Amino acid sequence: QVQLVESGGGLVQAGGSLRLSCAASGRTFSNYFMGWFRQAPGKEREFVGAMLWSPGSTGYTDAVKGRFTISRDSAKNTLYLQMNSLKPEDTAVYYCAASTFYSTTPARYDYWGQGTQVTVSS
Repeated sequence: QVQLVESGGGLVQAGGSLRLSCAASGRTFSNYFMGWFRQAPGKEREFVGAMLWSPGSTGYTDAVKGRFTISRDSAKNTLYLQMNSLKPEDTAVYYCAASTFYSTTPARYDYWGQGTQVTVSS
């Protein structure tokens, strides 16, 4: 059974940092694209960034380029999202997801975590 479990969310002041984790289990993800999405209240779920697990290449939406970084620890089967210089508009529930295709579209992702709340105060 595939499981993606996010953690690390919380409340942070604008300009601060958080690191989200996504623990993956139930299968080998070496050929998967691992994505991070976020959803703010009243808004659609939006793409943040994604990594091809192996070799670790990444892509990001313009809104987070230079501030957010995706990494992974293959030994722990864990994906990370390091978020720096956070802004109030980054406030959302953040999800990790897995897909066999690189896509910015949520519908293309097969597996999802339960989400973790990130709140950035001004």
